[in-house]
Amino acid sequence: MRISAAQRTENENRIRAAMDRLLRGEIPPGGKCDIKTLANEAAVDRTAFYGTRPYSHLRTEFERRLQALQDAGEIPDPREAQISRLKAENAKLQERLAKSEQTIDELTDFRGQALARLAAQHEEIVRLRESAAGASRVSRLPAPRSTVIGSCS
Repeated sequence: MRISAAQRTENENRIRAAMDRLLRGEIPPGGKCDIKTLANEAAVDRTAFYGTRPYSHLRTEFERRLQALQDAGEIPDPREAQISRLKAENAKLQERLAKSEQTIDELTDFRGQALARLAAQHEEIVRLRESAAGASRVSRLPAPRSTVIGSCS
């Protein structure tokens, strides 16, 4: 079915108005910032945006404007913005987790080394005490006196 020039102009105006709304972030419930939603909002058949159909130039314009907004850091679709934000947050959390795991590994290694050193020092002290007890040249100091005579001042 052919449409008249007036109907085509009216459809293009509806499409451009819907395009402007979507690119401003006025996304209908359950919709996205895409061609399907654009067609639904403009009350035009979606197939008219593809191939050699009459509104394929408007699809190209919509995709170009959407890409320009995304390149500028603006995302008109709140769900897409949330997805981007959550992906960035997820990457940051994964990085923090990797750093935490590395720190835990380093501290576990340090703890193992410290325990090994303490065990070696303890064995050395025990060995020295045994050798000192068996040697006759080492004399023990007398035990400290328990009574205090007079004042120390």
